[in-house]
Amino acid sequence: MPLIEPPTSETELLSRCQRIAGLSLGQLAAELGVDVPENLLKAKGWIGQLLEFTLGSDAGNAPRPDFTALNIELKTLPVNAEGVPQESTFVCVAELLNTAGQTWESSLVKHKLSRVLWVPVLTGKGLPVAERRLGQGFFWSANVEQEHILRTDWQELTEMIALGQLESITARHGQYLQIRPKGANKRSLTWGIDANGHKIKTLPRGFYLRASFTRQLLVAQNTSQNNAIA
Repeated sequence: MPLIEPPTSETELLSRCQRIAGLSLGQLAAELGVDVPENLLKAKGWIGQLLEFTLGSDAGNAPRPDFTALNIELKTLPVNAEGVPQESTFVCVAELLNTAGQTWESSLVKHKLSRVLWVPVLTGKGLPVAERRLGQGFFWSANVEQEHILRTDWQELTEMIALGQLESITARHGQYLQIRPKGANKRSLTWGIDANGHKIKTLPRGFYLRASFTRQLLVAQNTSQNNAIA
């Protein structure tokens, strides 16, 4: 596959999104000469990787935004035929040790969410991977109210980790941001701390945005587009 240079501006990146909007994943994969997996059970992240390559992401596996020069993170957003997000969105791995001194301003969560390029992907139940279709990408940055809630969620969850309350964190914690287990299987363990400050083996955790929150973003984007047309 030919190397695609990183975009040099938001305008260029948005133009690349507009070019692929409406294409199926099969059509896009064919353009690039890559095979489409039959399902994503053993190919998690394939859609994101396909888009990263297509749009010119240069971050690789480094813990930084996907388009480093622009400080923009790419996130795919699986939606149904009604445009409703189907799942929560992974942000980054949660640090379970060395949480002392962490602040929202210096956190990877804030860094990742400072500027996001969302690309909706139509993902109906039972729809083959190759037939899933790309929507129009759009940029988002948190407004004052959104950032306040994200900060509050992050602080609450990080404090629980620091206090050794990791096993008490459930998907119910956090209004916009939540912590969920993240690992290939139950044997994928990492180090955390318990309430007594002792190191323990536990499942890796990740920060996720709730589907109810990303639905708000889609509604706001659609409203903005309709107003622009009107």
